[in-house]
Amino acid sequence: MLNHYETVFIATPVLSEVQIKEAVKKYHDYIVENGGEIVHEEDWGLKKLAYPIQKKTTGFYHLIEFKADSSFVAKLELQYRRDERIIRFLTFALDKHAVAYAERRRTNRAESKN
Repeated sequence: MLNHYETVFIATPVLSEVQIKEAVKKYHDYIVENGGEIVHEEDWGLKKLAYPIQKKTTGFYHLIEFKADSSFVAKLELQYRRDERIIRFLTFALDKHAVAYAERRRTNRAESKN
């Protein structure tokens, strides 16, 4: 059975828009190629960091909600660590309540855009 996860990563702000899209595509494809299933993605854009990381005060945030085998998360995080474009990341498992909350949040966001 596949577990439900959310991963958020922060890419360095010195990247161009094309480089950001390449980084996002890399992780999107990596999840799918390893048997994962993308549920939802959000590009949060350039945001101010709470504290400087590698002398940077801003970063490009991206969220990917996906389903995957539990052993996959370690492989994904290893890819993040090896990628100099990624300055921070967090991946966490969603329980049934968090999954329901994420679905409600997506629905509310879609309705507010209309």
